[in-house]
Amino acid sequence: MSVPDDVYRAARIRAAEQGTSLSGLVAAHLRSLAGADVEFQRRLELEERTMATIQAFTAGDRLDRDSVHDRALR
Repeated sequence: MSVPDDVYRAARIRAAEQGTSLSGLVAAHLRSLAGADVEFQRRLELEERTMATIQAFTAGDRLDRDSVHDRALR
């Protein structure tokens, strides 16, 4: 992997400020990225399971515009 020199220097400084190595900083970042993917996949599966439980949906079941506004005024 290659990065511009200025980015490398800034990352080494940040790692030192956090009391870790540059390798440790990169590893932590990669772990957080991998965890985000796991969380995204979990939520996607949850959405798919939820959608599968919906038996039927029709727009005719909705209130019309006037009914919605009348209900809000009460």
